[in-house]
Order: sequence, then structure tokens, then C-alpha cells
Amino acid sequence: MGELTMIVAENLTKYYGLKPAVQEVSFHVGQGEIVGFLGPNGAGKTTILRMLTCFMQPTSGKIRIDGLDTRTRSLEVRKRIGFLPETVPLYDDLSVHKFLSFSGSVKGLGGAELKKEIEKAIDICGLREHRKRLIKHLSKGLKQRVGLAQALLNDPQLLILDEPTTGLDPAQIVDVRKLIKGLGGERTILLSTHILPEVSQVCERVIIIHRGRIKKEDRPENLARELQKGLRTVISVDGAQEDEITRKLMSLTGVSEVRSLDKKGEFIVESGPDEGIRPLIARTIVESGWNLREMRSGEMSLEEVFVQLVTEEEGDYES
Repeated sequence: MGELTMIVAENLTKYYGLKPAVQEVSFHVGQGEIVGFLGPNGAGKTTILRMLTCFMQPTSGKIRIDGLDTRTRSLEVRKRIGFLPETVPLYDDLSVHKFLSFSGSVKGLGGAELKKEIEKAIDICGLREHRKRLIKHLSKGLKQRVGLAQALLNDPQLLILDEPTTGLDPAQIVDVRKLIKGLGGERTILLSTHILPEVSQVCERVIIIHRGRIKKEDRPENLARELQKGLRTVISVDGAQEDEITRKLMSLTGVSEVRSLDKKGEFIVESGPDEGIRPLIARTIVESGWNLREMRSGEMSLEEVFVQLVTEEEGDYES
């Protein structure tokens, strides 16, 4: 976390009628951090973002953005935020430049300041050659860039992005993720997603949301390390059948599971925390007359972390 704090959320709770969408959620985001909200659809992520952007107030709890209370200083808070909603509100019959001009004027910009902000946003988002094109003629990836450009117009200290790569093809997803990562450092970025690779590739820290509550928060690699109870060893072996290797290694005291990977001759060996198991595995393979090509430490993937944390069935919650 940065030395200074951009977002402080304390005990946020939000009810829709009698149904709780968010319950007792608290977190901090430091200046310059890129933090991911990760959770299944319906977990409460969008509700939290709507409260942060002053679109709605929490039923109970407090939010401070850059030290400002969102209840009492809502307009000042909004000036500090650039927001990209999941469905980007674009005017298809306007050109990119005219849409950004309109968006900037809505944010209170005008004259030379508006022109400067538009040019800067167009350059950051790679829209220079598309500035005169009508939005309806743009690809989904370019439309997402236009949405991001409008979020950047008031040079916000905080960017809040809700499912920014939804509906994009693989090449566009890579493009947008790279753009988002490049915006970090000077700006604080809060990114909501249900896509696991998004978090590990873009975010420095992840907050896992499930059923309106925070299940866990940490750096992706720390989450994996904490939840991995024993050792995970990846080995690559030549000279034996898969079932032979599995049977032999499973006979070793401390080995709990041996799984074959897609790549021929590669296995994951799960064992207890005793580091002495690895020399034993190596010795067993060599003494069996097989060729040990590689042995390395392995970590849980973010997907495995997520599945382990979110084990119960999904509730029917609004997001």
C-alpha cells in the first residue's frame, strides 16, 4: 500500500429492500495502487463501486475518498474520480472527438483546458487516428478505449473500472489490460472483475468478494502461499509409464497426491510441509532407473485460490 491512502471504506452495508447486497465491508486503497475486486457475478462488486462513485449511498458505513466523506462532500469526491461502468454509455452518432468534447463539458471543462484534456486522453488511449470517426463504426475494443478516455478527461486521481474487458476478443483484452497497467503509479486504480487472469496480470493486490463480504485480501502470490498448506513440487520424468511413477511416489510417506500434467512426463506432487520430501522424491526417481529432467517448487494458481476461498454455492445477490 502507498504511503498515502486514497480510499477508506468502513463497515459498508447496502440493502436492496430486505436483501443484503453488501455486508460489513471494510478496506483501504493506497495512492498509486492498482487493486482488483475479484468475485463471481452477483457477489456485490458493482454495488460497492456505485457507493464509491457516489451513485448511491450505503445503508450504513462510511467512505472517504482522498480524505473526503462521500456523504457530505459528494460533488468534490466526484471531481477526483474517473469512472468506466461495465456498459459504457456512448453516443453512437457522435464522432470520438465530439463525444469527448461533450463529456468534458459535462465535467465542467471548457476552452483551452477542455482541448488540452481531450488531446491528452486521445494520446493516452491511442485514439488519434480514430478521432473523427463515428463511434458506431468503431470495434468494441476501440469503444472501450473511448470510454476510458472520457474517464480520464478530468485528470482524476482515482480510476474506477467495472469489468473493463467484458465482451472484448482476446487481442483487445490484452490491449486494454496493457493500457490499464500503464495508467497505474500516478493514479490509483480500482478494478472490478470476475476474470481471474485480469487480477494476476494487472493488479498489485486483490480483494476477493463473495456473497457481499470480503473473503480475503492480499497480493495474489501471498494468497497462494498462505492457502497452500504443504509443499507443491513439479517434476519432469523420462523413462517410465505414468501409472508407474504415480504409484511409486504415492508410496512415499508424506506424499498426499500425484497429478499428471498435460505435458507428457510432467507431474505435480503434493506433500506435507517437510522440505526433506524433495530429496526423497529425487532419490526415488533416480533409483528406479528413470531420468529426472527437472524439479521445481510450484504454487497454487489464482484460480485454485479462488475456488478454495469460495466453496459454498452462489447466493442470489444483486451486484
